[in-house]
Amino acid sequence: MERDQFYSLVKNSVESRRTELCAMSDAIFGLSEIGLQEFKSSALLEEYLGKNGFAVERGVGGLETAFRAVWQKGEGGPSFGLLCEYDALENIGHACGHHMQGPSIIGAALALREAAEKVAPDAPYRIVVYGTPAEETLGGKTVMQENGCFADIDVALMMHGAPDTCVDVKSMASREYKITFRGKSAHAALAPDQGRSAFDAALLTFNALEFLREHVREDTRIHYTVLDAGGPANVVPDHATAQYMIRSYDTDYLETLIPRVEDIWKGACLMTGTEYEIASQNRFWGKIPALALNDLIMEQARAFDAPSLASAREKTGSTDFGVVMYRVPGCCIRCAFVPHGTSSHSQGFLDAGLTETAHNAVVFGAEILAATCLRILEQPELLEQIKADFAARKEGK
Repeated sequence: MERDQFYSLVKNSVESRRTELCAMSDAIFGLSEIGLQEFKSSALLEEYLGKNGFAVERGVGGLETAFRAVWQKGEGGPSFGLLCEYDALENIGHACGHHMQGPSIIGAALALREAAEKVAPDAPYRIVVYGTPAEETLGGKTVMQENGCFADIDVALMMHGAPDTCVDVKSMASREYKITFRGKSAHAALAPDQGRSAFDAALLTFNALEFLREHVREDTRIHYTVLDAGGPANVVPDHATAQYMIRSYDTDYLETLIPRVEDIWKGACLMTGTEYEIASQNRFWGKIPALALNDLIMEQARAFDAPSLASAREKTGSTDFGVVMYRVPGCCIRCAFVPHGTSSHSQGFLDAGLTETAHNAVVFGAEILAATCLRILEQPELLEQIKADFAARKEGK
């Protein structure tokens, strides 16, 4: 098929739903539901997919607001995983642009299905749309993967709003802990000898982590904060809660640091006569890049003349998409919709959420991802190249 005709098929399909997709994006923005409370947001996406012939399963992967929607043609062929988030940030709203993801992914899924009838009419394939809640808090994809999700896809694709249209090379693996220290309360002036300060234990861990920084790899990041200091200054606190995050671009290396951090918690308790318990913990994997897939996606971005094209991001934070991309080739196309210098999780990101550029990002994301899948369907050898590239990079980490 002629390239111009190929891209026109995709563009026309997405544009035919532009009004509906953008209205859905605006509606999710207005709901601003935080992680694990995205009942109305997920329902909007589920209902739209169901009306368009997808078989929808709700509450998959152990999360009530997660879903899986499938459309299949024939037996065998590639299985395209299209993933979306829809959780907002507490107290600020959709300052990370997650409201755009579901509508964009739906646009991609429907454009893929429609255009495939002309691009590869005899080819079998499957489209699997996963709704993945609580990226900002729990890391919902990690829970979903532990409960059997994502084993049914050959590639995993996402979109995200950003200052530039680009892809990522990597992300940081992360381990996050909330630790509660337990001591013994006493009057700080009259009987300090009878107290055992839980807050002292927390402070000692912070100091020890500063010393640890000298003896870890350069890409390691260590963060901590006090969530509960345990009470007023004139009382020896019998409890204190602290939060810790340890990150590295190398998932395996990060795991070697955890016993050292655990020794710090234990040592602080030995020094203060206290105890500790892990109140909660989250784990994010680092992405294994599929550079062949990155290249294919950016080729589509150029074909659709997406705005503010840029080279792949080398410096990134952590995402629960890493747990998926650690096991299957994946990529997230970042679509430009905010001015350069605008940070996610900021008021500027929030203010751009209902603009025409945000609507354009929904459309560009849908076009780019649909065309990527169509190219793979049209040229099956591309998927083999992507899988081989991914396997080689995972072997070398």
